[in-house]
Amino acid sequence: RVFAPYTIFKGKAALSAQMLSPRLSKLENGDYRVKRPGVIMLTLWPAIGERKYDWEKRQQFALSVNEVGSVISLGSKQSCEFFHDPSMKSSNEGKVRKSLSIKLHDDGSGCYFISLSVANSVLKTSDRLSVPVAASEFAVLRAAFTFALPQLLGWDQFNNQ
Repeated sequence: RVFAPYTIFKGKAALSAQMLSPRLSKLENGDYRVKRPGVIMLTLWPAIGERKYDWEKRQQFALSVNEVGSVISLGSKQSCEFFHDPSMKSSNEGKVRKSLSIKLHDDGSGCYFISLSVANSVLKTSDRLSVPVAASEFAVLRAAFTFALPQLLGWDQFNNQ
């Protein structure tokens, strides 16, 4: 396994993006099929001091292939927002709600704010983490997401046959 996250540290929080490969299943004839596409796992965690972050209070949000496409295709004046229920289709449905927003800063600098809100009715907690992302950092995220997209779909495996 390879761990190669791209991490952005800021004054109030940090943001990390990492590709998680698709899950493959082996067929009877020896071929493989994508059982579940990969994701880009975003992890945000709050700062607790200068250059110190609280990893225990981290929150995660898995961007699907289509959500990665939405981020890649953001125009110069566009924003996007995604909603997840990690327990969808289970008895805990609706108890944890996650909302990720990527919004362009109003100052015309090309900077974005990436914010994650997590409401957990079981633990009675509500967390909101926000990281300002410079235009150059967002360009790195966009390039990394573009590179990762075929791998999230398992298409890179065609070269490994």
